[in-house]
Amino acid sequence: MTEATIMIENKTGIHARPASIFVQTATKFKSKVQIKAKGKTVDAKSILMIMSMGLVKGTEMTIVADGPDEAEAVKALTDLVASKFGEE
Repeated sequence: MTEATIMIENKTGIHARPASIFVQTATKFKSKVQIKAKGKTVDAKSILMIMSMGLVKGTEMTIVADGPDEAEAVKALTDLVASKFGEE
């Protein structure tokens, strides 16, 4: 299992467009990918689950992956969040 914790920095947080990009990226990997934030854990490959978390700027989230390409999955997703989803 590989995990990384990152702060959401883009002004609008994870709304529909970033959530869609996040899910598209997560589904490229075979590993099981989850997001932990605000005391909840959800499937990172489900846009509805991610949207239901209400991830706003300043929220700390942990990306957890378990499987054959877990390290690559965590790196790709943390890089995506760090890039502010190309919004700023």
